[in-house]
Amino acid sequence: MFLHKHIDTIEAMPQKAGKGVSMKMLLSPDESPHFAMRNFTIDAGGHMPLHTNTVEHEQYVLGGRAHVRIGEETFEAGAGDVLLIPAGVPHSYETLGDEAYSFLCLVPKGEDCIEVLSC
Repeated sequence: MFLHKHIDTIEAMPQKAGKGVSMKMLLSPDESPHFAMRNFTIDAGGHMPLHTNTVEHEQYVLGGRAHVRIGEETFEAGAGDVLLIPAGVPHSYETLGDEAYSFLCLVPKGEDCIEVLSC
């Protein structure tokens, strides 16, 4: 089985946590046997609060810049960067500059419980 679609045909869903965060479900767990692929966008001036997930995240930054916190480390991430966030490790994002921060996020298929640690 294969699947072909274009990102412009996928609706961006606003996310409740954070400010200016939206997500496009590029490949849902129902469409892919092992992973879900999502495209998150955080508007300029936006942020995603410190939170944990019960599944790991593999991320590829498409554009923009953000301060990213993973565990006790904080660093600047931008286009071309690759991040691995282990399951259960707190992480957050805060955009930098006047451009939206956008990244692909792959997660293994399965239940993902999210716990927001700070707003």
